[in-house]
Amino acid sequence: MNGAAKTRNVAIVQARMGSSRLPGKVMKSLGSKTVLAHCLDRCKAIPNIDEVVCATVDTPDCDPIALEAERLGCTVFRGDETDVLARYNGAARAAGADIVLRVTSDCPVIDPDVCGAVLQALLVHGADFATNNAPPSFPHGMDVEVVRAQVLEKALQNEPTAHDREHVMPAVRRDPGLKKLNVHLPVDLAAGSLRWTLDTPDDMAFFETLVRSVPNLSNCRWQELVELCKRVPELNRHNAQTGEDTRQRVFDGFEQVVYQAVN
Repeated sequence: MNGAAKTRNVAIVQARMGSSRLPGKVMKSLGSKTVLAHCLDRCKAIPNIDEVVCATVDTPDCDPIALEAERLGCTVFRGDETDVLARYNGAARAAGADIVLRVTSDCPVIDPDVCGAVLQALLVHGADFATNNAPPSFPHGMDVEVVRAQVLEKALQNEPTAHDREHVMPAVRRDPGLKKLNVHLPVDLAAGSLRWTLDTPDDMAFFETLVRSVPNLSNCRWQELVELCKRVPELNRHNAQTGEDTRQRVFDGFEQVVYQAVN
């Protein structure tokens, strides 16, 4: 891969115990593993990632998250709960990252191949920022954002708003001076109407049904899950996108790139 030997690529997964809709969701059991373990183990399998960091909160309630991440062999960084942009920058500095790949811990079926493809697109095209949700064509829960560490640092130094600090990437997305990419599926494969993220009790019911349907969930890739959701009526009932899609919808200035698996 072009540029892979010249950059240190670090996946940073944000996680906390606080959640208004489903408190402690990332430490809930999903089959034989916690939701957090599913997410971190999948991030460890992303092609060309040098380190996986769990960026959690520096309060005692998040001690179980730190212990779980350490048990799984991941690095732990702890920082402010509401200033997630500062937490990411702190984690990136501590890890010596050149490239930061951002994933949220409420995505237990995040796909290593999709993450690797977005990272590859950024490196091959010499971009500053790359994602797969501007606009989305993958299921909600496959979202990944990849950014150069110096770009993330600039976002922190440029007087970010409270919204920027909480959501990490809005300042990067709206910066007109950056080369930004969106990796999307071909129209015939698009599955953006599916919801594979954990935010509500109904989401948890979906994942519990999913793990009963696929005991080896850890090894399942997104294409298999799409087909499964089509075949299993109970998954269909739980899985329709409901309510507001909370993904940050800033699409201006994004070059569109068709998804290609990492060789």
